[in-house]
Amino acid sequence: MIWDIGSDRVAAIVRRVAHVDGDLRAHPPVPLAQADSKRLSDALLCTSGDSLSPMQLFNRLRWGGQAVFVTPDREEAVRFSLRLAGKGFEITQKPAALARRPLGLPIPFLSPKAHYFVARKVQLIVPGETTDRFTYHVHLECPDPGGTYEVVKEVPSLEMVMARLRAKWPDLGEEVIEKRARKFSHKIFPVFLTREAAILKIVNRDLPEAYRGRVPCPLKLEKDERGYARRLHMSWLRNGGEPLSQLEFARQSADLLRALHDDVGVMHLDLRLDNFVITPAGVGFVDFGSAVRADENLKQSPLLSSLFEELMRTSEIQRMLFRMTKTGEVTSEAISGGLHRVDKAVDYFYLAMQISSPHANPDLKDLIQYDKQGPEARLLSKLTEQILRPADPSKPPFRSAADILRGIEDLRSAETAERGADREKSGPVEIFTPDLKS
Repeated sequence: MIWDIGSDRVAAIVRRVAHVDGDLRAHPPVPLAQADSKRLSDALLCTSGDSLSPMQLFNRLRWGGQAVFVTPDREEAVRFSLRLAGKGFEITQKPAALARRPLGLPIPFLSPKAHYFVARKVQLIVPGETTDRFTYHVHLECPDPGGTYEVVKEVPSLEMVMARLRAKWPDLGEEVIEKRARKFSHKIFPVFLTREAAILKIVNRDLPEAYRGRVPCPLKLEKDERGYARRLHMSWLRNGGEPLSQLEFARQSADLLRALHDDVGVMHLDLRLDNFVITPAGVGFVDFGSAVRADENLKQSPLLSSLFEELMRTSEIQRMLFRMTKTGEVTSEAISGGLHRVDKAVDYFYLAMQISSPHANPDLKDLIQYDKQGPEARLLSKLTEQILRPADPSKPPFRSAADILRGIEDLRSAETAERGADREKSGPVEIFTPDLKS
């Protein structure tokens, strides 16, 4: 506990670690007991009295967040720093000590000391764990001391892929697991990572200037002996900033997708909420590994043709689209036409799903103001229904990201007008319906 160490020394330690770390100056560490346990933190101040495990600390921090740990026990500081180093953290300031200074003067050997260190959460998941959310080995790395952190996306090792396959299909034989793992680690993952590096170059070249800070910028590409990518270094789009209303989150998402489709000519094809970020620059998209140029002929490459045919059958988005088409939850022919195909419809189908349920990604929960029963949620739910199940499925009013963007802007304008008039709603808000060409 802080009073076991002395609040004055704790404050002095915070000042000392922040002096050499601009990130801690920008995000001052909050005492664990005062931090909202329902929200992820950018920086936490922990003491020996908090009795926190590495896993608990990992789950309280944003990706890239830092923890300042303070204790009167040197051995505890060393021991806990070693535990964190093996659980997805990087020790950015090694264990050190600060002595109490009675009357401003240190007494050698007799002054009681407070020991501390700083750790940053650099892994997306705890090492050794498996998840369906991420496939590559993705972590943060700082190439130069005191420099800027980068995202490093790396082809996972054969052992990592085998561990994941074992967890997912425990009844598979070891020989089958190894064969499948080799296919992923030596062919599929390198091909898609190589494509991602190329797609990001195109996106950063052609995306209008106002949007470029909302997609990763490729910084460095490390290749294997065959010329395929093994490690891709990218700019870090760090989650944070002021929370957005659900309507503003929807508007920015649709606007960025419109820019990708119409200005760049690129389809993302994997717009799960895990691939959304919210930064001070606005809503952004990451993970362009499945992206395809609109004018790209995948059939020219038997390998790519085979990989994307399989992807369009097995991806989470395609499985959902297939299920919702069969149950009648999706009737729009503009969207159902994207079933099992590389098509822009895949993107705006999933965009419609995400804007009406934006808290599926735990990393975004405290960055999107979402009330399931609130007026914005009801309006966007109605818009999603019109996108997926139009009155005339053969002539759907929403056929593009641009159409969805205009529908959202129409909702926002109507809501703003109603708030300004300070009156109760007298009826349903009319949703924009674009003119259809005969």
